[in-house]
Amino acid sequence: MSWSIGYDRHWNRDIGYGVPAICDHPECNEKIDRGLSYVCMSEEPHGGDGCGLYFCWKHLTTCGCERCAAGDPPFQPKPDSSEWVEWKLTDESWAQWRAENPDEVAKLKGGAA
Repeated sequence: MSWSIGYDRHWNRDIGYGVPAICDHPECNEKIDRGLSYVCMSEEPHGGDGCGLYFCWKHLTTCGCERCAAGDPPFQPKPDSSEWVEWKLTDESWAQWRAENPDEVAKLKGGAA
């Protein structure tokens, strides 16, 4: 099984190392991906014991993100990157998904990070 693209039902967003993203720390705009290397705690999909958000190396430690390390509620996840939105809206590999999810396509066309 590949972890390049998947879906996180908790945060309602695409995940995987094939998904370009921005660090979920509110004060950071570092480009990352939503692969296991960047997920908060445990290198498990959806975060294991962590919040399941994705952070650059500056904002992620072995204890997780700063909120999880302190036992606080998670940050708000950032929206999909414009690069990822453009890919989903235009790449042929996503044609079937676009046909099956017109409401999601309309939402994506409404704006991205």
